[in-house]
Amino acid sequence: MTSPLANRNFRRLFAAQTTALIGTGLASVALALLAYDLAGANAGEVLGIALAIKMIAYVAIAPLVGAAAHALPRRRLLVGLDLSRAVAVCLFPFVDAIWQVYALIFVISAGAAGFTPAFQATIPDILPDEQQYTRALSLSRLASDLENLLSPLIAAAALAAISYRELFTANALAFVISAALVMATTLPAAEATAPARHNWHSITGGIRLYFATARLRGLFALSLAVAAAGAMVIVNTVVYVRGNLAGSESDTAIALAAFGCGSMVTALVVPRLLELITDRPPMLAGAFVLAGTMLLGAASPGYLALLALWFAAGIGYSLILTPAGRLLQRSSAPTDRPALYAAQFALSHACWLITYPLAGIWATESGMTSAFLVMATICLLAGLAAATMWKEKPPGSGPENTG
Repeated sequence: MTSPLANRNFRRLFAAQTTALIGTGLASVALALLAYDLAGANAGEVLGIALAIKMIAYVAIAPLVGAAAHALPRRRLLVGLDLSRAVAVCLFPFVDAIWQVYALIFVISAGAAGFTPAFQATIPDILPDEQQYTRALSLSRLASDLENLLSPLIAAAALAAISYRELFTANALAFVISAALVMATTLPAAEATAPARHNWHSITGGIRLYFATARLRGLFALSLAVAAAGAMVIVNTVVYVRGNLAGSESDTAIALAAFGCGSMVTALVVPRLLELITDRPPMLAGAFVLAGTMLLGAASPGYLALLALWFAAGIGYSLILTPAGRLLQRSSAPTDRPALYAAQFALSHACWLITYPLAGIWATESGMTSAFLVMATICLLAGLAAATMWKEKPPGSGPENTG
């Protein structure tokens, strides 16, 4: 797992990503507290709308940046997006109206929608060796899981000494540190490309290439399974633990940590697994694991059983997400890569845009059991669709089907 970190440039980029993630996690806690200050009992509605705005920004902005990323200086682009997010986060302590929350969330999310695909598309050029790149993907997945586990704990400790509004300042500082680390990194120049075609053609090129490739059509279906199960965990864990099980805030945090632990353990194991088998079997298995956990959730598990289910859901989640970057790398030339990564970013977040409100509204209107069954059905159908669309040829029979 340490081999990619031997590369100085990846090490700095990884440190930049981790720093920004921790800062964002702190701000997420602060945002919930700010929403409660502004809206009281309606804070959940405010947060739900803010989350939808975040997804809309991701879906709308990522293809635009992906289409132009090959023509922009990579380092300046990443640094500029980090600093723009730092400025926006600094304004949160002065917010006194709900519409201001929505506006700032859109600006910050637009910056993330540009930064993430550009960042991801740079890593294969820094680590051309496939095994190192696979381990780098696992480290990136691990960083995201650690953020989910550690940020709430760090925020809880910090709030003993400072106001939650100061957590926004900590997030801004994290973005500045991230920008400095990117500035200290030597990034390979993007390969020369032909003169740009019509803007709309450039913007949609990544999405058209994406859906022209069979393995990526399968990845899209699997992304829907990830979003369905992930939304159920993120949106409804607190409702299930606090409401159905009469658990405490600590019980809720531990349940979310169980999901993160399952994902982390799997992220550590998957790179070795992929040295022995191809990407398709574990990724398809991940969808069916997610479907199984959602189906068992409909049986109204007790607290310990829920912890086991969420740990298993984390395994399925990471089985799909950890190898996903390899599929994008294998399906693109270096000049196409930024647009293709941006397409995956936008399409996967479009799935979350659907499943976030679906999980919350369905559980509220029809009950938790019904919501579990709906998400189980989505995961199962997504896994079957992926298996149908993404066929893998036997060894020696020619290249893998790419559509």
